[in-house]
Amino acid sequence: MQITSLNLKNFRNLLEQQVELAPHINIFYGDNGQGKTNFLESLYFCATGRSHRAMTDKELIAFDETDAFVQLKYSEGKIHVHLENGKKGISVNGMPIKKLGDLLGNLVIVMFSPEDLELAKEGPGVRRRFMDMEICKLSPLYYHELSSYYRVLRQRNNLLKSTVRERSLLDTIPVWDEALVSHGIKIYKLRKKFVEEIGEIAALLYQKIAGGIDSISLYYKPNVTPDNFLDKLTRFRERDLKLTTTTAGIHKDDIQILINERDIRAFGSQGQQRTASLSLKLAEIELIKNVKNKKPVLLLDDVLSELDEKRQKHLLSLIKEVQTIITCTGMEDVLKKISNDDTKIFYVENGKICVKQ
Repeated sequence: MQITSLNLKNFRNLLEQQVELAPHINIFYGDNGQGKTNFLESLYFCATGRSHRAMTDKELIAFDETDAFVQLKYSEGKIHVHLENGKKGISVNGMPIKKLGDLLGNLVIVMFSPEDLELAKEGPGVRRRFMDMEICKLSPLYYHELSSYYRVLRQRNNLLKSTVRERSLLDTIPVWDEALVSHGIKIYKLRKKFVEEIGEIAALLYQKIAGGIDSISLYYKPNVTPDNFLDKLTRFRERDLKLTTTTAGIHKDDIQILINERDIRAFGSQGQQRTASLSLKLAEIELIKNVKNKKPVLLLDDVLSELDEKRQKHLLSLIKEVQTIITCTGMEDVLKKISNDDTKIFYVENGKICVKQ
């Protein structure tokens, strides 16, 4: 899978750009704050329908402009995005997308930023988002179930708040409990399978990067199981009513990462945590190749400067197989580590992207 070209207008500080990408390695360099990450963000948005850093779509439209568009062409078709007044329209090969679930999986992108190096040491919410985003790329069913689950969860939580004023509404809670469990069980099964599969790959990669000194293992850490989910909702109902929120469910799940059979968050060094995070991101690429039979596009957002030589070597070894788009402040150091003639270099300054000859 390869991105061939991108047309942008009024996306962040990229006012009007047409960029033709090389099929292998593309390096975007320049000072911070010039638009390199904005360019990667536009690619990510075309693949997922959302930004990896903006709270609202309106933030993506250039200052003093009312709309923005991105048109991306890739080896299997084209994606068009139009943003206007907080609304978005997305089409794939000319056909409008009604649900984000229909967009996910068309263009498969793996994005790696410095924040991803904290994946192993951050709280459960970070790993849950990682898990959800990656399974959505692999399974259209997952996005549907996840969206349905959170819709039911919001409705249940609103109901819990409403019972403060109208106690008769308590009789309707079991209906929402049943719906929550129905969607939650399907999510549980897909998450469990995902963690088992990516865990095997990550463990092998970790040993290669660490030189066989340490070992990691991943376990799905569910807050509920198919056998006890409904029972927990029933037992915790009084607590939920007091707190006016649902305190049990798959929205509380986590991935547990062990280093030499001990919790890496408590007992792992910073180097071990970073190696574990790197292994997870590299495993993501391998899993996509195995399941989708496609090679994803790899986006490296100024991440090389955060890694030591050994970890850089393992990360860069992957770009032999996938189209890679790298951002950095200085290209010379990156070029020293990449021995490939098929490299296209772009200079980014003040929202302008220029090809370096």
